[in-house]
Amino acid sequence: MIEFGILPNIRAAQALVDYLKGEGIPCKVQQAQQGVTLFVINPADLPRAQAEFDHFLRHPGDSKYLQASWDYGSTATQLDYGKPSAQLLRQFLAGAGPLTLLVFICCVVIYLFWNMGYANSLFATLGFFGVTPYATLHEFWRVFTPSLIHFSAMHIIFNLLWWWYLGGRIENRIGTGTLFILLLVGGTLPNILQFMMGGPNFGGLSGVVYALAGYTWVMGRQRPEAGIGLPPAYMGFMILWLILGFTDLFGLSMANGAHLGGLLVGLLQGFIDSRKRT
Repeated sequence: MIEFGILPNIRAAQALVDYLKGEGIPCKVQQAQQGVTLFVINPADLPRAQAEFDHFLRHPGDSKYLQASWDYGSTATQLDYGKPSAQLLRQFLAGAGPLTLLVFICCVVIYLFWNMGYANSLFATLGFFGVTPYATLHEFWRVFTPSLIHFSAMHIIFNLLWWWYLGGRIENRIGTGTLFILLLVGGTLPNILQFMMGGPNFGGLSGVVYALAGYTWVMGRQRPEAGIGLPPAYMGFMILWLILGFTDLFGLSMANGAHLGGLLVGLLQGFIDSRKRT
């Protein structure tokens, strides 16, 4: 047997195996520490299995996989799903790399302290230049650290879900270095644009999230073999949310400059990376 991929979700792995079975490619699944490892029985089937695995990563909801489960699925496969909470934790960890988790934890810790009565001191320390008259230019971290501040539960949940989903895929498929560049650039230049458009009273990881969305969308179109494409509906939602932010339709205070700047950063970095030779 030859390994051709790893998936964090056991049920998704079985759907892919069922489809490959219908294509005449017998496979096996084996539990790993972080998900499920897939193997082909016949080495000659490896190229086709790898190609279908890449397609599955980009389009896991394709109806052909669901149909294959009905046509070729078997109840004979015995896998230990474990406790639901443990399974969710494994999937969460498998979907993220070290940098994804580090930023996730930092945002959560800051938010917890924010709601424990330290909001003013945190904002004075981590906010952009101008939030306090004592902020001087040598405090260089202020260009980035507003990205780690969140003001409400909905604010942090929205941003961290997208950060985990997009950042984790980029880190696992492309590399930690690429995600670090997107985090650094997407967490600084959009903040500067937001400051110029609306002043220093802002925060949140949404500029970075838009950078990740733009990058993932471009790479999915230009380099689909990278396996990090963003479904059109998801990208459409991000663009719609960006436009609605400028209309003030919901009466929400949005960091529109950070959203727009982040998207431009991600699109540019995506075009640059998509043209690099592998």
